[in-house]
Order: sequence, then C-alpha cells, then structure tokens
Amino acid sequence: MLDTLALILSIIGCANWGLVGIFQFDLVAWLFGGQGALLSRITYTIIGLAGLWCISFLFRKSRCGCDD
Repeated sequence: MLDTLALILSIIGCANWGLVGIFQFDLVAWLFGGQGALLSRITYTIIGLAGLWCISFLFRKSRCGCDD
C-alpha cells in the first residue's frame, strides 16, 4: 500500500516537473497559492519523501521470483 502511494505521488511530482520544464507552469504552486505557501511546501515535502521511498525499489528483490 505504501509503495503504491509513494509511486503515485512520485508520478504526480514528475508530471509537475514536466509542466515546469515544458510550459513554465508549476501546478502545485498554482493550486496552493505560490511556491512559498505552506500547503505548497508541505506538498513538495511529501512528494519528495515519496520519491526517496521509491529509491528503495531499486534494491529490492523482484516479487515475481524472476531474479536469481
């Protein structure tokens, strides 16, 4: 459950960075009142922590039993 939530939040973060890179539009800042707004900073922090959690996916054994 936690892995799925972390992955979803990471995808949201990636989509936001894509919007920033392509259109110079920060969706999180727009939704929550600017980059410095408390809700924006909380959102950035949660998404950043989710991204860090996703790093652990690289070091786990495959669940399908295909890795030896």
